[in-house]
Amino acid sequence: MSILIIILVVALFFYFAKYNSAKGYSAKEKGMVGEIRVSSILSQLSNEYVTLNDLVYHTEKGTTQIDHVVVSKYGILAIETKNYRGEIYGDDKRQQWTQMIVTDVTYAKKWWKTYTYVTKNHFYNPVKQSLGHSYKIKELLSAFPHAKIVPIVVFTGEAILRNVESKYPVVYEENLLGVINEYKKICLSDDEVQRVLGILKGNNVREVVSDRQHVENLRTAERVVNAVVNSGFCPKCGGHLVERHGKYGFFYGCSNYPKCRYTIQ
Repeated sequence: MSILIIILVVALFFYFAKYNSAKGYSAKEKGMVGEIRVSSILSQLSNEYVTLNDLVYHTEKGTTQIDHVVVSKYGILAIETKNYRGEIYGDDKRQQWTQMIVTDVTYAKKWWKTYTYVTKNHFYNPVKQSLGHSYKIKELLSAFPHAKIVPIVVFTGEAILRNVESKYPVVYEENLLGVINEYKKICLSDDEVQRVLGILKGNNVREVVSDRQHVENLRTAERVVNAVVNSGFCPKCGGHLVERHGKYGFFYGCSNYPKCRYTIQ
């Protein structure tokens, strides 16, 4: 990476960081902040590792975008970055995770009283998202069945992982390097690492797929899934959706459980 590119990345980082909490800050810009922060962290890895950022691959349903892929002789890491604030709740099975933001506000006319506002938002399960990326990478690297592929979700910003349960790494940004360094079992030769990099770079279509087209592909796929779900069927295997009760309340699950573990709130 040239000095000019490094300066540009640092400048963008501080520019976006300055306005990260500003009113009207878009989700896309917040996502860019998170990705820049994680890219900066990954740049601290030794030369044993090669980091690829912002990759887009064709899928049967359109395209999929992967924030970061780290390749080394120890395997391939598919990293999904989330730049959120507030408390985060979720587990591997839930289709949607919850973000809860608690805000205390004092108004000038009632300076002696503080009002507490609670906002709840839902977002697609980032573990499922990262797993999907891992499956795509596995498909591309079918010639390397021995390669270890690890999905990782990293939260940047002011997020608090209040009640998150996952068998896959879901970490704060400051813990990312520590998690990566836990994987030290060699599974690829130096030559295989170069071949893997060639495949991942060669199939990347980011230069020909715009953000707008990628978002439209996602929306089209989402409409198809919603149509199937609204008809009472599982979008993964075609089974019937039945109402169930779990520790977080009522939800709908596939009738083919445990063979199919699809759920939706």
